[in-house]
Amino acid sequence: MSDGVEEYRGKEIVVRFDGRKCIHSRNCVLGRPDVFVPNAPGPWIKPDNAAAETIAAIALSCPSGAIAYERLDGGPQETAPPVNVVRIRENGPLAFHAELAIEGEEPAFRATLCRCGASRRKPYCDGSHAAAQFAATGEPATQESSPLAARAGALAVKPIRNGPLMIGGSLEIVSGTGRTVTRVSEAFLCRCGNSANKPFCDGSHKRIGFEADGTERPKKPAAP
Repeated sequence: MSDGVEEYRGKEIVVRFDGRKCIHSRNCVLGRPDVFVPNAPGPWIKPDNAAAETIAAIALSCPSGAIAYERLDGGPQETAPPVNVVRIRENGPLAFHAELAIEGEEPAFRATLCRCGASRRKPYCDGSHAAAQFAATGEPATQESSPLAARAGALAVKPIRNGPLMIGGSLEIVSGTGRTVTRVSEAFLCRCGNSANKPFCDGSHKRIGFEADGTERPKKPAAP
């Protein structure tokens, strides 16, 4: 497929893998090692080795959205969650689950976006936080916030050039243990790795001269 997305077609389900998004959470290979078989001869995803429902559930456990699926058996396709959430991963990325409209990217429901500043695949995480020894708690203090009038709907994510992620839309920011940190309809989330108020931007990207390396995809032109 285009853009480096691999496709594995079975009788009941099509599984797609986007290596650019993968953070090696290993939910797939640990969940069904007979379906997801890396470093083996032949295709590494074997969609006929399990029921479509089982494979779909494994795909949905992939936080980055690197694993996606299309059911051919009449079963339900992936849909937007009832609540837009971003989970703050300890010493790691921001894991979004929402009806995502990331500027310059295809629509998605799951994505792990870099917050250490070191990824070579911005705005996506590529695991560079480990080599960079990025340290940021996944348990920031709870902030006072009111319930949102709407908890779902489209979530706009714009990586500001050499700056933070600008978020527009209903979003619950959740700690690594599932605690609600705050609820917002607009936010600026740090992606340079230097904010003293993580996961929020405090302007440190200007102080350190953060550069996004030109790795974000350019905004796609509107259809004629």
